[in-house]
Amino acid sequence: MTWLGAPTLSTGAVTLRPLMIDDAEAIGSLIGDPEVFRWSPGIPHDTASALTYIEAAQAADRREAFAVVDDATGAVVGSTSFYDIDPVNLSAAIGYTFYTDAAQGTVVNPSSKYLLLHHAFETCAAVRVVWHTHENNARSRAAISKLGATFEGLLRKQLRFGDGWRTTAQFAMIDDDWPAAKARLLARMAGR
Repeated sequence: MTWLGAPTLSTGAVTLRPLMIDDAEAIGSLIGDPEVFRWSPGIPHDTASALTYIEAAQAADRREAFAVVDDATGAVVGSTSFYDIDPVNLSAAIGYTFYTDAAQGTVVNPSSKYLLLHHAFETCAAVRVVWHTHENNARSRAAISKLGATFEGLLRKQLRFGDGWRTTAQFAMIDDDWPAAKARLLARMAGR
């Protein structure tokens, strides 16, 4: 277990629970159009790739992966993770996030991020949470900004991407930002 752990967290609309091998079939069936995730390589698209994805997440030393469950239906509708977990500096990143088409643009993402951020800042006393995305992933960048994260800049040629390199857009939220971000997220979750 890491400093952040892998607790089960719930808003009543969405539950995050540790991602398990038994989730492979559900996770593998979430993505309809893989083009939507062209900026996020490695998103599972069938049971075999989901099994590989889950095994890699469970084997990673500084990652805690969650299944995102719709409480109304009990169905797994996505996955998200803490990663780059750094207990010495009380920081972590949130990412490896994807949802089924039907969950995108709903209360699922703000609820999931609220749960992770509340846990990090209020339960575990984190001081910094970071997000990384491809510089060209406009959809992801907009979603991260809506959470209340601050754009910190571009990390040029940070990761291998296909046959080339990815320039990463980095966003962050610190503990001082959390109260205002929390209020915005709660308003979004309430439909205001």
